[in-house]
Amino acid sequence: MTDAFLARQGSARRLRGRRVVVGLFFFPRGGSAQVARALSRALAQTAWEVTLAVGSLGQVGEQTHAPTFFSSDDLVTVDYSPDRQGSEAGVPFQPSYEDRPGAPDRVFATVDDEAYERLVDVWADAFDRAGAAHAELLHLHHLTPANEAALRAFPEVPVVGQLHGTELALLRAIEAGAPTGWRFAERWQQRMRRWARACERLIVPPGASAEIARLLAVPRGAIVELPSGVELDLFRRRPLDRTQRLAHWRRWLVEHPLGWDESGVPGSVAYQDDDLWPFQEAEAVLLYVGRFTAVKRLPLLVRAHSQALTWLERPLPLVLVGGSPGEWEGEHPLTVARALGDRQLFLAGWRPHHELPEALNAADLLVLPSVAEAFGLVLVEAMACGLPVIAADAHGPAQLVAAGNGWLVPADDQNALAETLRAVASDPQERKRRGSRAHQHSRANYGWPLIVARVVAIYDQLAGRLDTQRAART
Repeated sequence: MTDAFLARQGSARRLRGRRVVVGLFFFPRGGSAQVARALSRALAQTAWEVTLAVGSLGQVGEQTHAPTFFSSDDLVTVDYSPDRQGSEAGVPFQPSYEDRPGAPDRVFATVDDEAYERLVDVWADAFDRAGAAHAELLHLHHLTPANEAALRAFPEVPVVGQLHGTELALLRAIEAGAPTGWRFAERWQQRMRRWARACERLIVPPGASAEIARLLAVPRGAIVELPSGVELDLFRRRPLDRTQRLAHWRRWLVEHPLGWDESGVPGSVAYQDDDLWPFQEAEAVLLYVGRFTAVKRLPLLVRAHSQALTWLERPLPLVLVGGSPGEWEGEHPLTVARALGDRQLFLAGWRPHHELPEALNAADLLVLPSVAEAFGLVLVEAMACGLPVIAADAHGPAQLVAAGNGWLVPADDQNALAETLRAVASDPQERKRRGSRAHQHSRANYGWPLIVARVVAIYDQLAGRLDTQRAART
């Protein structure tokens, strides 16, 4: 994005004063929060003024705390913290697209009408506080009760929806036959379809249009495929030498540990200097970044890693970065590693987004075996840092990992993943070659200036149509 372009956009802002309210129903904890934050920052450099209405959890300084995470002066929050449940007329804890028994965030399909109506009321109030009545547009991430609040309280304000993929897992499960206990599954399916059809435009990950049109009964003409962007100033290639790498991992794993075991307590997994011997001798360091949910297939990754170690008979450390503390589905990765005797698996815990580039530059390969990833933002972030990637040949990653940018393996195939890990660890020249292509591909196609220009084009088209309609009525 050139200086001249930004200057023209700044002039347009002063003349037009366009405003969009960006809504994120959930508290910050996943890729959609990263996208909402980066998009809002990029929009601030255009003709559009942005107000954020977002969920929040916890105290100042925590990454789930919206004012801490977004660092925006124009921010309205809905606080889901347990100690806030008695205030704000009893805000129900945010539901989820995932069904995790015992978790505080129940799957949407079990949420009854009373809690639903309360969430709609709370979000109508949030949008009112955010100035939705005076906005040209609402940009709503995901399909949630926030969409219903917008339709009821501000029916004249056009809505741009944006899906991030987690919705699809819920809709697929309902379509296949809702599990026992999902009493309100059909009701939520109908609501999500209605909300999707009410969007003037529905932004979806590349390659997802056909499935989304089918699951949500949305006209293809309303769907716009658009990838998430990468903060290119942050995610840059700055490779570390062996000494610098060891120093980085020592800071994260020994000096300031945040990894957590089955207790869910950050720092309950910590290491000693002697434990870091694989980093001193390894030809490659593997990295996983993400949540510990079932679709990510972490137990499969740990087993494939152990299998590759047996074949290699030399060090190949695997570092898991992420896992919102206490949140996991199925087997905890540490439980699997202990059972296998894998001493080269390291848990680094949940880290702020701005710290991830250093971890990426202290590794040689990113591995994401997820089988239900609609896009896979961490893939393009890794590629922007010059890392080749290994991903499952399914959904979004299959679109991202083009020939020469990394390796695709069949979904849920442990042997294939183990063999790919072994082969990649044994071929530094091929890693370097694919990493270079990945770097070029990511930086040429996924920078936020490119992505935000397309978003602004959608906004301008809808706002221009609204202007024409208003003029016709006067």
